[in-house]
Amino acid sequence: QVHVVESGGGLVQPGGSLRLSCAASGSPDSFSAIGWYRRKQRELVALINKYNTIDFAEFAKDRFTISRDNAKNTVYLRMNSLKPEDTAVYYCGVYTLDSGPHWGQGIQVTVSS
Repeated sequence: QVHVVESGGGLVQPGGSLRLSCAASGSPDSFSAIGWYRRKQRELVALINKYNTIDFAEFAKDRFTISRDNAKNTVYLRMNSLKPEDTAVYYCGVYTLDSGPHWGQGIQVTVSS
């Protein structure tokens, strides 16, 4: 079982930035992809696979970046130019070579003045 923990959420003003972190237990070699999703329906925000191929939702392409630090088993989502409609619970989903996604508990991001 993969243990996934998100951090870095909070309250930010419109136009501000946040960086979310997703820490996963296990070896990075066992992860086929790690993605960020939001809201109950788990809509895709950004995904990075083991080949460092990245996929973004249309709303995230010009504002968000995703990166990984294998030494720390962590994937980061940097969100810039945040809008009120980005307010949501964000979830990290980890895919291993034979299972997934394994979800974290979710973290709240609130964009408000």
